[in-house]
Amino acid sequence: MIVTAGWYMTLAAALFAIGALGLMVRRNAIVMFMCIELMLNAVNLTFIAAGRQLRDLTGQLAVFFVLVVAAAEVVVGLAIIVAVFRNRQTTSVDEFHELRG
Repeated sequence: MIVTAGWYMTLAAALFAIGALGLMVRRNAIVMFMCIELMLNAVNLTFIAAGRQLRDLTGQLAVFFVLVVAAAEVVVGLAIIVAVFRNRQTTSVDEFHELRG
């Protein structure tokens, strides 16, 4: 059985849907953060599958930039979550609305 780009697109759509559902349902900041990363990886899989189908390296270049942005997002996001956890002793996003500057 040959795995075509359509199979990869279907897998990417399923991963994106799981990430979006987790983002809407869960209220823990770390779990929501992981769901966002799952959605980004689904987009990366779509870029790779489309690039493979079209025989173009632009998809791989886009994945590289998405990974760089995701790495920066992880650093900043986890730093914010740790800072809030130290002050509030919780990672529930329901408590985040009370942040003051």
